[in-house]
Amino acid sequence: MSVERVVRANGTTRYRVRWREAGRNRAETFDRRKDALNFEAEIRRRRQLGTLDSLDAGTETLDEYVTDTWAPAHAPALADSTRKIYALIYDRHLSPYLGDVSLRDITPERIARWQSERLAAGVGPHSVRKAIAILSGVMQRATEARRIPYNPVRVARKARLPKSEPVRPLSPAVVEAIRAELAQRDATLVSILAYAGLRPGEALDLTWGSVQERTLIVDASKTGRRRTVRLLEPLAEDLAAWRKASGDPSSSAFVFPSATGRRWTQEAYKSWTRRTFAEAAAAAGADHATPYSLRHSFVSLLLAEGRSVLYVAAQAGHRPSMSWDTYGHVFEDLDDRIRIDPAEAIRTAREQIGTRLVPAEEPQTTDG
Repeated sequence: MSVERVVRANGTTRYRVRWREAGRNRAETFDRRKDALNFEAEIRRRRQLGTLDSLDAGTETLDEYVTDTWAPAHAPALADSTRKIYALIYDRHLSPYLGDVSLRDITPERIARWQSERLAAGVGPHSVRKAIAILSGVMQRATEARRIPYNPVRVARKARLPKSEPVRPLSPAVVEAIRAELAQRDATLVSILAYAGLRPGEALDLTWGSVQERTLIVDASKTGRRRTVRLLEPLAEDLAAWRKASGDPSSSAFVFPSATGRRWTQEAYKSWTRRTFAEAAAAAGADHATPYSLRHSFVSLLLAEGRSVLYVAAQAGHRPSMSWDTYGHVFEDLDDRIRIDPAEAIRTAREQIGTRLVPAEEPQTTDG
């Protein structure tokens, strides 16, 4: 290792540091001799510590790291739908503005500037926050691989989100009013969303082998974790009737299959939501309801039963903190009320609305 003085053709003087690393000759040039000597000392220090290989860490750009390392190593663990959303957000909000920046140059200040520019361009704060979450995940992996010393996203100030409307859980009576407008398959799907709290994607992934006598076994694509959900008696009866009407399919068959016996496509689900479900919800006076929002009804039933935050979070498949953030007003509203039995509340609603198990009929399927 050495520092040599180099005089260029135009008369300027530079100082070159030469060293050998991993069998290769390396060199770096500086305007000032002091800087060259400091760099030489840093190389010597890293060599003694055994960290010389980290000298170039973080020099690859964000695009290079995502394409060459993060995507092949970490993206396969994500659900297909999540990968598509990540790719869309990355290509739209991150790559054009930070893609050519080296990892170690993505500082909290640069992130704050990017965030301000995106908001000023009219991008919604929810979209910006989602992009930041994706960037944080990528940078955290880079940190764990010692490409950068820390995750800069964690210390960057995030865009403030507008206050969202509090969730409005549907009562069993409203859920039953929706079910009364639907045929057996669709009514059963609404039951499993509202009375087991499954996300729509989880319900469509469900096979008969996951339907136990007293529980549902749910493989959550969103969190990557398996959970066991309590099976309320009215829902168990709905599922038993639907299985019989479907011809008692095998344990590997989807509970809600497409016309070909496969999982619904995203397009088929969206079509069902826009047409079948929306019409039933409107007829029941619940225009604001969505299939996803039905899971709030399940959570509210558990809270009304007096279940703890930890129990509710485990059943719904989300963090305990999310229970407080999303359902805090429901906790407060139910705090002094008499506890209820969820199964009895559903049965009472069915008696009031006049819904019952739909008679066996030809198994229904959806295009997809």
